[in-house]
Amino acid sequence: MTEPTESLIEYPSDFPIKIMGLMQDQFAQTMLELVTLHDPEFHAEKMEMRPSSAGKYLALTVTVRATSREQLDNLYRALSSHPMVKVVL
Repeated sequence: MTEPTESLIEYPSDFPIKIMGLMQDQFAQTMLELVTLHDPEFHAEKMEMRPSSAGKYLALTVTVRATSREQLDNLYRALSSHPMVKVVL
């Protein structure tokens, strides 16, 4: 088991995050704005969108430039606590 201060990720690195939520207006735009707060160099072209087969949910894959564990932890907390988000992987 790794110590809390140790990381298996080398920084900086590109780090994919999957965000899932209900299909609704502004979901992708809201997530884009939230991700950009934590990775100012992130841009919309780096976001992949995939609707569920029934069209009820939307999965977004964002690949951020991770510069530290703290940055990733803060981004995960912000995404996980957002009311539009169902799951963050």
